Order: sequence, then C-alpha cells, then structure tokens
Amino acid sequence: MLIGDPLPFITEFVESINNAIREYGENCQLSSTQKFWISFCIMAIIMTNTVCWATFERAGLGTYALSALSWMLRHSKIPWEFLLCSSVSHILKNYGITKGTLALDDSEKKRSKNTKRISKVHKMKDKKTDGYLMGQSIVFLILITPIVTIPVGFMFQMPDPKLTEWNRLRKQRKKSGCCPKKPPKNPAYPTKQEIALILLRRFRVCHPTIRIQCVLADNLYCCPAFFKKATEIFGKIQVISQIKKNQNIRYGNGKKCVKDFFSSYTCVSQKIRIRGGEEVNAVIGSARLHVCSHKTKLFVIALRYEGEEDFRYLVASDLTWRTEDIVRAYTLQLEFQRAEIKNLIIEL
Repeated sequence: MLIGDPLPFITEFVESINNAIREYGENCQLSSTQKFWISFCIMAIIMTNTVCWATFERAGLGTYALSALSWMLRHSKIPWEFLLCSSVSHILKNYGITKGTLALDDSEKKRSKNTKRISKVHKMKDKKTDGYLMGQSIVFLILITPIVTIPVGFMFQMPDPKLTEWNRLRKQRKKSGCCPKKPPKNPAYPTKQEIALILLRRFRVCHPTIRIQCVLADNLYCCPAFFKKATEIFGKIQVISQIKKNQNIRYGNGKKCVKDFFSSYTCVSQKIRIRGGEEVNAVIGSARLHVCSHKTKLFVIALRYEGEEDFRYLVASDLTWRTEDIVRAYTLQLEFQRAEIKNLIIEL
C-alpha cells in the first residue's frame, strides 16, 4: 500500500493541534516541515497499521528515508510536552466530552538482551521462565468516556540502580546480620505510584474543564498515600482499587483478614453488565470496614464472576456510593484491560 499526500482530515487535525500549541507561548508552534512529518507519520500508521520506520519508507516511495524519519523524531525541536496534551484537547472538544473516568495501569515491554541505548531499559524478571531479561516498564493513564477511550498520558519507570544494588547486597548478607546502609531516595527514579500521581496532576492541569467521576487502579496503587493525594488532586473524588485477600480489617474488638470476613458474610448473586458486553452473573458482598493498612474506613466489596473460584476484593474511598455503582465503575477497568488500545499503547 502506497502513501500519497496526507488526507484532508489529517492535515486539518495537525493544524488544529498547532493552533492549540500556540496558546502555550509565542515560540511554541510547529514548522511546515514538522507539520508535514507528523501528517506523514499519522497517514503511515493508518495505512500500514504499524509503527515502523522501514515500513514507512517503503510505503512512502521515497518521501522520507528511514534515517530522515528517525532523525526528525530524535533531533527535531518539536514541543513534545504539548503535543499529546493538545491532540487530546482537540479530540475532547471535537466530541463534546466533558466528563469521564481515569484508569491507571502499567505494563512491561520486553527488549533485546543486548539493548543498551533505549531510554529507561533495565533488567527485569521474566515471569514465564523465572529468569531475567531487558525491558521497559510503562505507566499509562487512560480516559474512559461513554463515546471514546483514549490514552492521555504515560511515563517510563526505572528502579534506582543504587537501591537495586542495595537490595541485592542486603539479601546476600541477611544471614550474617551485616546489612549495608540504605542509600537515600533519588527523585530522578520515581516509583510507579509517584508516576501515577504525576500523570494525574498533568491531566488536571492540561484539561481543567473535564469532570472526573472516579479514578481506577489495580492493587499496586492501593496505598494510603495514593488514595489521599489522588483525592486532593481532583477534590472529593472516588478512588477504586483492589486489596489482597490477607489484608486485615478491624472487626469487633480484634482484627480479621478480608477473606475470612466475607467467608462468613452473606453475599448475593446478581447480574452486572460489563460495558460493551453482555450481562454476566456475579456474587457480590459489601460492607463499610476499617482497613488497618489505610487506617481509615473504606467501602470493601467482595466480587466473584460466574466461573471463577475465588473472590477479588475491591476498595473505594467514597463511602456514599452504592455497591452497584462501584462495581459498574470497576468493570470499566476490566474492559480497558481486555481492549486493543492497551496493546497498541504498549507497542508504541
């Protein structure tokens, strides 16, 4: 398939992005060459259904050489920090979107073992072989609306090399009791929870008119600091996550893990609809409980879909929501995890 001149809607889209970028400052705009390069890349992605410079070169019949395409990405002074924000703003305005739900997730992208020059590449454990490989960790933010689901932010995460080395030495010397001193935290290597909060703040600044109904995240982000700061960013907002089955809750005069509590709790069977799919049967139990690790009362829900053996346990920060509303919002996270958009983000 050959690529000719960019289609009119692509040219119009790039021009609207350029107009939005101009609002950030007098010097923040795209040159004619940059606009043509971005239009060519968008056209090539649509026509070839891939992101590959070599494929773009062949499909473009000499419009751009592979080296020229790569050079523009690496060295051209395009205001990248405003490009995604401006393009998202254009889409939201074009579709008349004023509210939505934010979903946080992370994934690992495998790279070659000889990879050294790609940013934020580090050694990570391979869950399939129980060995190690080189790869990148990506944290991304998705806006889910009744009309479209689009990525609105991402960052690469890399563990602090000094802290990684300290953990290795600590494990080696644990038996001898001679533990090395822990190095101070380096702000250049934020954790995934810290990156998630950065992405939420950026979205709030770039799109202040969008009303966020709730924030969804998996159990990696279920910590008191994340719940508190996410609520502060958007005001009083619902934050939904998961906790492990062995998390303790205060029950009576003592403590009990969540699994044991709901094992003797009456759960009901009801039908719920996952957005974009059919109704499914689920067993649901809920209670407002004091979660010990969070040192506060949260809305805790036990959820088990038809065909599953074990419950999953959800927690929500806003106690005023109904059980069915929390479960319905959580299904948006499941929809996104199954969606092709997640695989596309990881490939990019």
